[in-house]
Amino acid sequence: MKDLYFYNTLGRKLEKFVPLNEKEVTLYSCGPTVYSTAHIGNMRAYVFADILNKTIKDAGFKAKHVMNITDVGHLTDDGDDGEDKMLVAMRREGLNAFQVAERYSEIFMKDITTLNVEFADVVCKATDYIKEQIDLVKTLEEKGYTYVIENDGVYFDTSKLDHYGDLGCLDIEGLRGGDRVDLGEKKHKTDFALWKFSPKDEQRAMEWESPWGIGFPGWHAECSAMAMKHLGETIDIHTGGVDHVQVHHTNEIAQSECATGKKYVNYWLHCEHLGLKNDKMSKSKGNVVTIETLENDGIDPLALRYLFLMSHYRKKMVYSADIIKDAETAYHRLNARVVEINNSIEDKKALTVSYDYRVNLITSALYKDLNTAGALGEFRTALSASSSDLSNFEKSELVKRFDKIFGLSLGTVKEVKEDIPAEIVELAELRSQARADKNWAESDRFRDELKSQGYEVKDTAAGFEVYKI
Repeated sequence: MKDLYFYNTLGRKLEKFVPLNEKEVTLYSCGPTVYSTAHIGNMRAYVFADILNKTIKDAGFKAKHVMNITDVGHLTDDGDDGEDKMLVAMRREGLNAFQVAERYSEIFMKDITTLNVEFADVVCKATDYIKEQIDLVKTLEEKGYTYVIENDGVYFDTSKLDHYGDLGCLDIEGLRGGDRVDLGEKKHKTDFALWKFSPKDEQRAMEWESPWGIGFPGWHAECSAMAMKHLGETIDIHTGGVDHVQVHHTNEIAQSECATGKKYVNYWLHCEHLGLKNDKMSKSKGNVVTIETLENDGIDPLALRYLFLMSHYRKKMVYSADIIKDAETAYHRLNARVVEINNSIEDKKALTVSYDYRVNLITSALYKDLNTAGALGEFRTALSASSSDLSNFEKSELVKRFDKIFGLSLGTVKEVKEDIPAEIVELAELRSQARADKNWAESDRFRDELKSQGYEVKDTAAGFEVYKI
């Protein structure tokens, strides 16, 4: 096994990864709430978890990856107010809640497959684990961590836990200082629902019997119950978006550690947002971009995966039509280079020290907190035509090794849909003719003219290709 280093949100520092059991790393990822189509901002978290899982395996470990699907209990307000998002979708679409969940689960699975994200070893729906969630609440009740609000639900009392809020660096005393402590309300602002009661004289589309009355589990309960069911009471790594830090993952820690008396997660890894310029991509705002949007616009969806690889997972990203088109151009250029390499492989030879050197440069970036941008840069350099230290066979082997992680389906023949203006193509043709005539000064002049207009030309065995830069 190779050394891996991850930035642990709990502690806010880079740490060497030491698994609980070297035979199998336990990894849990927060999955989608299936009340509508996941947008590409959501997809960044799933590509990130996929890269993480594949990097762990590349370093020599085995891994068991579990991901949840939230099909009940996630309210429109994370503060335990509002309606269940599944019921809102049910009314919107004229389907029952289970049909809504099935529809958007299928879309989600199709979308992540399109992005070459491997399914987790276990994909579990919250509605299949109601018993485990009830058992978790019963344990917390027996240990004195809960209280009941009439006509509302069973709540976790965060004041009973000294280190509540450590993950999110919350100012608990500041939050509690402004509390209203009235009958029928939460005791503290940070307290959260473990089980919500169904309204009296009304049957919900999704509800279950419990020791406290008919209702449904709080959103946070599902992840703890399912993670511990499949991975044990303490797990190695838990992933999710940065929006989960302050509330969802903080509450997961509280309920899990109070139930078991053990540390819940050793390494918390969080992915930053992909947003729009001066705005957040949000389903409620109606400004989302989906995989279907990309496909309808003629964009190769794997250009999105390439775009994610171009930035560190802990850095915010801004999305625009120009940015995705530029990423698509760069991705297709890399893919075309791999096709060219594969078509020019000489006889197979033994891998040299130069190959090992290039591998080490790429893995050094990946193994240090998943620096995909650095790894991809070293990868492109190694495959470049000017990289003479590797044979085409070795370059091809490098692609086989690392495209398992990058997940870009490199070496496939793609139809590049790039609208190059006629006058630019004409300039490129004039440059090509000048080169054929060995008029190097004229060739350079056309090249510089192309560059001044934002284009570059690449000579190939078939002629030339023009790219926007």
